[in-house]
Amino acid sequence: MEVNQNIDKPKPRSWRGVLYEVIFEADTPAGKAFDVILILSILLSVLAVMLNSVASIEEKIGYILHTAEWVFTILFTIEYLLRLICVDKPWRYAKSFFGLVDLLAVVPTYLGVFLVGSHYLLVIRMLRVLRIFRVLKLAPYLGEASFLFKALRASRQKITVFLVTVLTLVVILGSIMYLIEDKDNGFTSIPRSIYWAIVTLTTVGYGDVSPQTPLGQGLAAVIMILGYSIIAIPTGIVTVEFDRAFKAQSQISTQVCPECYAEGHDTDAKHCKYCGAPL
Repeated sequence: MEVNQNIDKPKPRSWRGVLYEVIFEADTPAGKAFDVILILSILLSVLAVMLNSVASIEEKIGYILHTAEWVFTILFTIEYLLRLICVDKPWRYAKSFFGLVDLLAVVPTYLGVFLVGSHYLLVIRMLRVLRIFRVLKLAPYLGEASFLFKALRASRQKITVFLVTVLTLVVILGSIMYLIEDKDNGFTSIPRSIYWAIVTLTTVGYGDVSPQTPLGQGLAAVIMILGYSIIAIPTGIVTVEFDRAFKAQSQISTQVCPECYAEGHDTDAKHCKYCGAPL
């Protein structure tokens, strides 16, 4: 995923510049080590939150998970403060998407200390669940995900046409099934029959509504077979666009402009094509 932090980088020779390269860049050994530690911390903290929601586990090792939660919260708080320190405009970073995610990763734990009382239990439970949003902090490190987003973006028109076609198809098939089957068999209305057609076409098959007449069962069999071919269509569309995005990305450098933080430069580029700064 391409991420533009939209923050100001200090002079690279200052200690804040070194700190910036470690925290925000990933092309140095220190930056890579920081990213690995951060990713592991995020995964472990999310795992601790999920395990703490299991009553049997919470009863046995709840105190360990509670301690781990505070350790991770303190670590993420230090990381958040360091991010604010090493940029020239902290407020600008704080208002950015990942700045808000960083804040959301630590605030719930601290709020849980002050919101104590039986009438606040539901609020505390919600705050605990919000800690799962820490996994969003992984987004900047999943660069390969940009291929998927590019493929989906390039496929949106074809996928839209496909979805409209499927929607039209299920409306027609659901209406036909409503005429074929009796209301006692569960097809009480056209919307409910359309619901059945969607469930059948996607091969989910809940079984709460099913045809009982031979003609209805024959139509259901046709829809089931049709469903397998329809499911493969969007997969093929996205796969083609994914391959195109991968080939295009392989000709682009991963270097980030030190001035405007833009990506997507050519491999032989000497200057940023957006602001003209040397790379």
